[in-house]
Amino acid sequence: MFAVIETGGKQYKVIEQDIIFVEKLDVNEGDEIVFDSVKALSNDNGFKVGAPNVDGAKVTAKVLKNGKNKKIYVMKYKPKKNEKKKISHRQPYTKVQITKIEG
Repeated sequence: MFAVIETGGKQYKVIEQDIIFVEKLDVNEGDEIVFDSVKALSNDNGFKVGAPNVDGAKVTAKVLKNGKNKKIYVMKYKPKKNEKKKISHRQPYTKVQITKIEG
């Protein structure tokens, strides 16, 4: 049994007990979160594809951690202008564990 959910503008294929890293959500560690935007669902009854979402389907997950990814560095450089700039970025994420798929 698996589901395809959408959160943060991205889609994830999940099964129960999966641990995934999604775009930062406004929740605390240890909270339960419900993803209502289920795009596709496969279970014993067959495969359902939503238009755009599957009716009555939801995925429940537990928030394990809020954090930041590794730092990435970007160099901006303009030739012949003696101009260069070093920029860094750390993308925030939320680590969740899928507990239940209903539908």
